[in-house]
Amino acid sequence: MPEFVDRAQLHAKAGNGGAGAVSFRREPYVDKGGPDGGDGGDGGSIYLVTSQRLNSLVGFRDHPHRRAEDGGHGSGKKKRGAKGADCYVEVPIGTVVRSLEGDLIADLGHHGAKVCISRGGRGGKGNAGFLSNKRRAPDFAEQGELGEELWFDLELKLVADVALVGLPNVGKSSLVSVVSRARPKVGDYPFTTLLPSLGVVSIGNDTDKSELVVADVPGLIEGASEGRGLGLEFLRHVERSKVLALVVDASENVGMSVEDQIAVVLGELGAYLEDLSERPLLLVANKMDLVNEDSQLSKRLDKLADRIDAFGVTLVSAATRSGVDELVTAMFEARSVSINNGALYLEEVIYRPLPDMEFRVEKLEEGRFVVSGRDALRAVRLSDLNSFAAQSVLQRRLEKVGVIKALKRLGVREGDEVSVGDVSFTYEESM
Repeated sequence: MPEFVDRAQLHAKAGNGGAGAVSFRREPYVDKGGPDGGDGGDGGSIYLVTSQRLNSLVGFRDHPHRRAEDGGHGSGKKKRGAKGADCYVEVPIGTVVRSLEGDLIADLGHHGAKVCISRGGRGGKGNAGFLSNKRRAPDFAEQGELGEELWFDLELKLVADVALVGLPNVGKSSLVSVVSRARPKVGDYPFTTLLPSLGVVSIGNDTDKSELVVADVPGLIEGASEGRGLGLEFLRHVERSKVLALVVDASENVGMSVEDQIAVVLGELGAYLEDLSERPLLLVANKMDLVNEDSQLSKRLDKLADRIDAFGVTLVSAATRSGVDELVTAMFEARSVSINNGALYLEEVIYRPLPDMEFRVEKLEEGRFVVSGRDALRAVRLSDLNSFAAQSVLQRRLEKVGVIKALKRLGVREGDEVSVGDVSFTYEESM
């Protein structure tokens, strides 16, 4: 069985924009041909796309880096560089994307969800784009913008139709193995299941088949909602399940009565899931092969089901496969009720970077200032800042985005050093 990984990091490097070209028309019988340098192509962006064929983040654990293609450079005759190819990265349904600071970027909870997490750099303008009445022969172009380069935290919250919940060693893994095609590790000791696994339950034939996904997750203990035991590592995997199947050990060999088992599990679920009461709850009594036939367990379970408003009670034995068909039927019926009630609609959060006009000016020390921000960085990406015409363009660009005003508010003086990206210049009052 493939290894299950539900936390990973992703390094996304979008493509850089291509550089604009410096070129002039050179044709027979054309005197002093004008500028014809083409623009550079935009760099490719990086998108996350959910895929049904993935159920783990294992592909990111050892290989976290993803890169999109750079844009092509412009050339003469106003030829634009090719756009860099976008990079589409597949992730499992239920992937949550956060910045390293913990800010939510996207919550991809359904099939086909797509979000841009790293934007490609814009291509630079060729010298033909700087032609004006005052500037007839611009001898400079614009460099391509750098693509965004970011790290993200990825977290997977399983999206299952039915989540089996219960104390350790009540037989959840055994149940999944007999109702589905999953083969989780099964053993007669607590915490056999240390990682979640998914099983697919099918009914019907090839022409009329229905399927649902069952999640077998680690056993729950008292205090899990506060992080004890496997704690939140377990609970987040039941957060999106349409149906909760509460599995108890009918033989009570876990050292607790069925009433106490239910009380502990529901207490922890209720502390973690605010909408617990809105989901169908199946009560599943496993290990019935170990229960005395004269036991009053069935009556006790019926009373418990009424008290907790359970969808139904199913008596099963994973060891003898008794009651398994009834359990599968109850799972499909409970899922239909959940869907009809409109449970668990997951809103996709679209990544919204800062507006392009955002920039920041900082005073490092007396006489030194640093400017950051996408448009400010683009303003200085000119191919030849020794050109007087390029310096004129740079000055107007910094004025237009508001950098000059911001510098003045911070008390910039004649002769102070101003750095924007890799470019540094001396501030003059004439600016």
